[in-house]
Amino acid sequence: MCGIMGYAGSLNSQKIILTGLSRLEYRGYDSAGISYQENGSLQLVKKEGKLVNLENAISKIKIKSRIGIGHTRWATHGKVNDTNAHPHQNEEFSIVHNGIIENANQLREFLQTNGHKFKSETDSEVFLELLSYHYKQNQNIQSSIFKAYNEIEGNSAFVIMQKDSHKLYAIKRSAPIVCGLKQNEKEVFVSSDPYALMGQVDNLYFPEDGVLIVADYLSSKRLIFLEENETPSSRFKLQKKELNEEIISKGNFDHFMHKEIHEQPLLVSSLVEHFKKDYKDIPDDLFKGVRVVHLVSCGTALYAGMVIKNFIEARSDVKVLWDFASEFRYKNHRFSTEEVALFISQSGETADTLACQEICKEHGLKTYSIVNVEGSTLFRNCDYNFLSYAGTEIGVASTKAFTQQVLVGHFLTLLFLRQLDYEKVALDFKKLASAMNKILDEEDKIKQVAQKIYNYKGFIFTGRGIQFPIALEGALKLKEIAYVHAEGYAAGELKHGPIALIDENMVNIAIITPDLYKKTYSNAQEVKARKGKMVVIGDESNKELEELADYFIGLELTEDLKVFEPLVTNLVLQLLSYNIAKLKGTDIDKPRNLAKSVTVE
Repeated sequence: MCGIMGYAGSLNSQKIILTGLSRLEYRGYDSAGISYQENGSLQLVKKEGKLVNLENAISKIKIKSRIGIGHTRWATHGKVNDTNAHPHQNEEFSIVHNGIIENANQLREFLQTNGHKFKSETDSEVFLELLSYHYKQNQNIQSSIFKAYNEIEGNSAFVIMQKDSHKLYAIKRSAPIVCGLKQNEKEVFVSSDPYALMGQVDNLYFPEDGVLIVADYLSSKRLIFLEENETPSSRFKLQKKELNEEIISKGNFDHFMHKEIHEQPLLVSSLVEHFKKDYKDIPDDLFKGVRVVHLVSCGTALYAGMVIKNFIEARSDVKVLWDFASEFRYKNHRFSTEEVALFISQSGETADTLACQEICKEHGLKTYSIVNVEGSTLFRNCDYNFLSYAGTEIGVASTKAFTQQVLVGHFLTLLFLRQLDYEKVALDFKKLASAMNKILDEEDKIKQVAQKIYNYKGFIFTGRGIQFPIALEGALKLKEIAYVHAEGYAAGELKHGPIALIDENMVNIAIITPDLYKKTYSNAQEVKARKGKMVVIGDESNKELEELADYFIGLELTEDLKVFEPLVTNLVLQLLSYNIAKLKGTDIDKPRNLAKSVTVE
């Protein structure tokens, strides 16, 4: 969601902060702002809308400042306007905030009775005034931050700047904050996302909840981590990892999403080498005695989990129970010693997923993750992690992360069964990559179908068995980036209500593969009989399907690809959604109202 960028150093902060914010645009936002020090006072510029509005406003000001903080806001409390945009500041402090302060109304009332005035409708400004209240009492900035932090409820991350100071302060609770240093340079960086710091830092630091970061570019240490009693803290993770700036370039593609779709075959091919390198010492008893897996996630990651559920249950007697993280966290759980929990997340910072992991941990369950970001909160909190190695995914609508999550789930299934054979897995993944390359090479065929159907009023995606989650994911992808009504259904459920929607203005995108073929074919015929426009995805050699379809997308579905058929059909749906959205002229990489990482409930 919202993006944070802070800098203190020997260079002009303005350009560095704007560069960082531009790299955070993919997270989703509706306004942006920057606060900086100049001549011992705090200055503020913030604008509703895209980052370019802020850049245009700043271009009219000659800023010379060594320290500043910036923010891209995704509104939660208060309308989208200049006033509610971040940063928020008063005469003493400026702050940026990600998250939600759940007791903001009560704190606001208390502060107003003590003479504090508010300019915005946001909960974030409450922290600013609460910090100021405590600072007036004790004149100790570090103590005041801890006091304010302890009085707020909810998941939040803050970066604080004080007038006439060369330090930045940051603290978090179940929301991402990362800081970094460049070796031998008097510079310090703070952000909500490591990707904002690409090419800027050599070392990344991920602090744990409740640790105060003091970033002082004039100090020999530059970064200090403190506990509440203001003693040094060791509760942070150091990651020495070069961040490649090439991933923030679209290359020859019009959109990051399109580039990321095309990256998938190479990622698939290289995955086994990652497994062999990083998981050679997996404990033999990692899944010993497991009878039930609770698979918990959100959105696309949950649909990947539903495919993994099919993998596990089709080949073992382990039961997999899936649930939306937003629902799972509020249920009355009764766990047993034979149960474990598996969480799937691209960012590792999804608020609902993190809350569920905490619940399972409190109940004594072993917790595992499939996650893309090493060092993320989910990665740090789980007992064991399996990285998905998708690389940075800039497009808000997830594509390559889904594919990698499913393949890691296949790897986990083999571990459950104690049937892991790296040579066979490498060969299987190579065949999958080859099949995906063939689809990408023939994208023009999918583009032609998109041109025929993109103006229809609605879309129903159908599939059965292991293709049902792909129907859900395909519909989600089209909704996300093309802004059209689309729903995913198990094909056999059409007669139980959704078929009432079918007419000549509705498109059924039917995935019909050999699994449950006769049943799924029959469901498609029912749609055809009611004049629905039929797009069929199936075996290219199947003439029956070609005759049924108004538009047929044929695939080479061989027996040795059977287990990975969902990833093959999903790639088609990714390309179909992308080309429909492109024809509609939507903001594909940054769809309206959406955020890459949902860090608030």
